Amino acid sequence: MARPFKQQRDPQAIPRRPKTNFTKLETDENAPLEPTQRLHKLMALAGLGSRRDMEELIASGRVTINGETAKVGAGVTQHDVVRLDSRPLRLPFEADLPQILIYHKPEGEIVSQDDPEGRASVFDKLPRIKQGKWIAIGRLDMNTSGLLIFTNSGELANRFMHPRYEVEREYAVRIFGELTEGQLLQLTQGIELEDGPASFDSISPQGGEGANHWYQVVIKEGRNREVRRLFEAFQLPVSRLMRVRFGPVNLPPRVKRGQMLKLEQKQVVELLEWAGLEVPKTPLRQLNQREKDKATTVFMPKVRKQRMSALDRKPCETVENEVRPYRGKTDAVAKKSVPRKSENRRVRQTSDLTAPKMQKKSDRNRGRG
Repeated sequence: MARPFKQQRDPQAIPRRPKTNFTKLETDENAPLEPTQRLHKLMALAGLGSRRDMEELIASGRVTINGETAKVGAGVTQHDVVRLDSRPLRLPFEADLPQILIYHKPEGEIVSQDDPEGRASVFDKLPRIKQGKWIAIGRLDMNTSGLLIFTNSGELANRFMHPRYEVEREYAVRIFGELTEGQLLQLTQGIELEDGPASFDSISPQGGEGANHWYQVVIKEGRNREVRRLFEAFQLPVSRLMRVRFGPVNLPPRVKRGQMLKLEQKQVVELLEWAGLEVPKTPLRQLNQREKDKATTVFMPKVRKQRMSALDRKPCETVENEVRPYRGKTDAVAKKSVPRKSENRRVRQTSDLTAPKMQKKSDRNRGRG
């Protein structure tokens, strides 16, 4: 049975909905634009490094903003897409409260993440962090112990370490010998070193026994081995050097060698106010009793990875034509799986196969004749 044709509807007969008059929103030219923030500042807040390191990273051309190569000093908003080596970055436009660790560094550890000799590093003991990375505030020599501060805020680290802020560093120094009054005065006035003049802001004797004497010094610079070189200028070698204070942070007596302590939220806020940095507006997270006890407890960090010196690494010895037996086999079965040496084996050639046949055929022909 054939289908009836569909009746065509009259478009004019279809009732139409009344048109809605949409008014186009007018943009106010006088309206304030969305505030922008410096890219290198946000990257430092994210814990990728100090501001100076981020400026160098941007200048290398590895950072892009909305697909275009970023320039030093560029500003970004929350709607911009920032990538580092094609990897998107989550920038903290609303700063979170940074984390700060205090570590009593013992002698024999270096303050470096990359060491070709594979020596023990302070970064091997740091706990894992979810956002950013740990930044060491200041450096200490391998033979220097004492206060070492870690944070995931590049801005706070820059505030401590930049030379223009002149943050005080206090050390306890033990030397072999004793300084005279003239030498004490000369150390505060200035001594010419290889990399320029240097001096202590203050130096005071702390007594001693025998030939060893202790001194307490305060300096506002962080040049390489500067404290040791100032004493060595008078032929007085330093037998022990320990940092006891960095700016407003003192090394607590209860933090022994090799131990760590995480600062409480209130202490972190006080440090941000001292540094003149913006304190997050979000309220502090309420901690339960267990978290409070853990936050104020000194702990001994554990080494997360074992480092091996490049000199200690030896190539694996390989045996030619060696076949390792499967696990679970007995010694008798394992011996069968080891092939014979190639020099003792004789490979069969085509002459070995054809010679006997030709010899039999010739013998038959001789017998017939």
